[in-house]
Amino acid sequence: MTKKASYIFSGFIISGVIIVYFTVPQFSNFINETWQVLWSEDEEKIRKYFESFGFWGPVAIVSLIILQIFLVIFPSWLPMIVAVLAYGFIGGVLTSVIGVFLASTVGYLLGKMLGEENLEKILGKKKSKKIDFWVEKYGFWAIALFRLSPFLSNDAISIIAGMLCMGYRKFILATLTGIIPLALAIGYFAEDPDTLKNGLYWIGGAGIIGYGIYIWIDYQNRNTAQPKKWE
Repeated sequence: MTKKASYIFSGFIISGVIIVYFTVPQFSNFINETWQVLWSEDEEKIRKYFESFGFWGPVAIVSLIILQIFLVIFPSWLPMIVAVLAYGFIGGVLTSVIGVFLASTVGYLLGKMLGEENLEKILGKKKSKKIDFWVEKYGFWAIALFRLSPFLSNDAISIIAGMLCMGYRKFILATLTGIIPLALAIGYFAEDPDTLKNGLYWIGGAGIIGYGIYIWIDYQNRNTAQPKKWE
């Protein structure tokens, strides 16, 4: 598929979803009801709503995680909490990991279709090269951190990794390295909102600090390894 064709295909899908939403009452009613249930903060209501879908319940949650790529105001961790409330610890964690795996793959492929030249147009050649260096040097743990921290943009890092042609295996392994601990933490604390909220802040903060220390140590080691010039 050519780049132009990929743009047309992506635009066709997005436009199709929007058109269906505004022209098919059953679909728009379903989306509106789901949205209200998700934001109701009523655990029992959320559980019963998704359990009523039977086999298609986990599919609906995975679809929400994927659609979150295009819904900027929709927090990435909310469907993961819903999955645990509806299907328990094991079922919720598995549903969350599968959903993020698929969503990350979609974001990565979207970035591949957009290409590095578009990143240069958006950021400029100089900044694009800096990001390219950081992805090459620190990309694995950067992606793992973005997955681990629920307050960083998971979708942006997937798209950028694809645009910079980061190897898919490396990208998806980094994704799983970060998202599995987060999914386990959400699964464990999902039924205690206050503890979960504090836990997410601690996880995100600890990840950022740990990553900063890792970069600082690596920077110091590289400077030490460089031969000093004689004056």
